Amino acid sequence: MTTQKDRVPRDPAPEGSAPGDRAPEGRPGVADELAELDKRAIIHPHTTIGAPDEPVIFDRGEGAVLWDVRGESYLDGTCGLWQCPVGHGRPELAEAAAEQIRRLEFYSSFGDYSNEPSIRLAERLLRLAPPGLEKVFFTNGGSEGNETAIKLARLAHHHAGHPERTVILARTGGYHGMAGGSLAATGIDRLREGFGPLLPDVEFLGKPHALHHDTDALVAELEQRIAELGADRIAAFIGEPVLGVGGMVPPPPDYWPRVQEVLRRNDILLVLDEIVTAFGRVGHWFAAEHYGIEPDMVVTAKGLTSGYIPMGAVLVGRRVLDLVDGAWFPHGFTYNGHPVGAAVALANLDILEREDLPRRAKAVGARIMDGLAPLAELDHVREVRGVGLMLGIELDRDAAGVQSGARADGLIVRAAGNNIVISPPLVITDEQADTLVRLVCKHVAAVGN
Repeated sequence: MTTQKDRVPRDPAPEGSAPGDRAPEGRPGVADELAELDKRAIIHPHTTIGAPDEPVIFDRGEGAVLWDVRGESYLDGTCGLWQCPVGHGRPELAEAAAEQIRRLEFYSSFGDYSNEPSIRLAERLLRLAPPGLEKVFFTNGGSEGNETAIKLARLAHHHAGHPERTVILARTGGYHGMAGGSLAATGIDRLREGFGPLLPDVEFLGKPHALHHDTDALVAELEQRIAELGADRIAAFIGEPVLGVGGMVPPPPDYWPRVQEVLRRNDILLVLDEIVTAFGRVGHWFAAEHYGIEPDMVVTAKGLTSGYIPMGAVLVGRRVLDLVDGAWFPHGFTYNGHPVGAAVALANLDILEREDLPRRAKAVGARIMDGLAPLAELDHVREVRGVGLMLGIELDRDAAGVQSGARADGLIVRAAGNNIVISPPLVITDEQADTLVRLVCKHVAAVGN
């Protein structure tokens, strides 16, 4: 049973709030109307069609706190879908968007058309990026980014005279999006079921999970699969530096450098899906820095604008550019290089740099890990793990009870099968982090009883 003491306080007093504006009053009449309209009119992602749940309708956010239309507050332990490192309600980002809309709201970036914010953003991203990344292709989000990287990898080999190099290597447990090609590379069966034939020539390798495989076994599997398929048929290997939806699973420390060595030796491109990890979440601007690797392409989205405007970017390296030099690239999306998105991204990067949020992610992530570590002693807990502010708890049973119990106490965490995934905004305070730990520990313990 949830008590008033357990629940996250209704007024957590986020920094920068006006005194009379900290705890919005609920709007019960409007809330009921909106809930009925929502259930009648909207198909939500990842829900059962025709059997809608009672919606939680968010009304306002500030920092790491959200309020719904009934006036209840929630500590955001998931950053929505990992996308708001600078937190909710940043006026700087609203002002950047408004200023750009007044100047130029949008024009196509196809062909030789461009705009100043996207040019400035591309140059800044390449300054922040790992070595060897030299060009930027803008997208509207992560799925489009992975679609782009897969198509670009295949086109590069085709243009270089090797059209047979079409195979994409991916991993069981990896998540790369919900579009046609990105779903084909997603190694989570329940997300693929029922959609018919997907993009061909995608081969899955083992999940890089230290509970099940060490690096020697994972590298041996990679080399064996390359030998079976033939290196001359393989275009690229795509992987998240740290599995996100698959359970917040960091690989063994030597995994990525050894994988990169095998790929380089066989002229296979490395696509690093940093949609979740880029822009500070693991304690570095990019997880490639954390693992000491130089990928051929890096796919980003989410933290690029902190979710304030849908936007992503694929950073493309010299090996790909050399292969594809002179090729026509008949690929793009209506809102590529959106000037408002780019203006917001530039302001977002300003905040990340000014507040040194990658360093903050490392420090507060260690604080939360220390608080969660005792859970590993419980019989029904298999592992507590994480890097920076990507944290996961793996149970020996379904984790849905932890998610629902925590939400009743005013904390949002996410159940992914047997895993609880935790990824709060990088601006979460120490006090809020301690509240998160207390409530997660309470509800993880409760599902073991």
